[in-house]
Amino acid sequence: MGGCVLLLLLPLLLLRATRGVAVCGLCPGPPRNGSIVSRFCESRGDTESDGRCCRERGLSPGRLLGLDLSNCSLHSVPPGLAEATTAIILDLTENPLTTLPNGSFLGFIHLQSLAVPLALECPGGSDAWQDVTVDGSSRLCQEQRNPCNSSVELAWPCPENSVCAPDGPGLVQCLCDNPFHGYKCLREGTFPMLLFGGILGTATVSLSLLLWGTQRRKAKTP
Repeated sequence: MGGCVLLLLLPLLLLRATRGVAVCGLCPGPPRNGSIVSRFCESRGDTESDGRCCRERGLSPGRLLGLDLSNCSLHSVPPGLAEATTAIILDLTENPLTTLPNGSFLGFIHLQSLAVPLALECPGGSDAWQDVTVDGSSRLCQEQRNPCNSSVELAWPCPENSVCAPDGPGLVQCLCDNPFHGYKCLREGTFPMLLFGGILGTATVSLSLLLWGTQRRKAKTP
């Protein structure tokens, strides 16, 4: 039984260990000298550089704390940005960005300092941040506010049997109260973990065997 659980958890553990690796290599070199990310990481004694990222120091890839994507010739928000949801500080300045689509920072609940080109507004609007300042050609958004504690009425109120939780700048999610779950938190009772785990394990093993067989056939093809 323990081996089956480990088999199910292994892909998740591997994903967690490699999370953020790709986004750290979007630009060459370490965080730029003098950038807000560089200053933040140098002020802490428990970080190490990983490409354009700084992480908590550890034997395995530690939690991503800062990401410097300044002067990376970005014309749009890179899809890999979603790998950096644990970031506390992020720099997107000196890029020809024209917009920050809604949802670009979904899941960035730890983000406390974000620097963007002056032409762009802070994600979620100025009401999503405690402090918004202008510094030369950049705009600095600091201290993310909890939209669930705001006096402004939410666009999509959470349904009954659920609570509001922050999900990024100006973004919220609705989490079901225990023991409710499912669509709009209408189902009551314990979530069927055993059934879910069995289905997930079967699907994972089946997909792995399919990919393995496909690779073998390709390898045998002259």
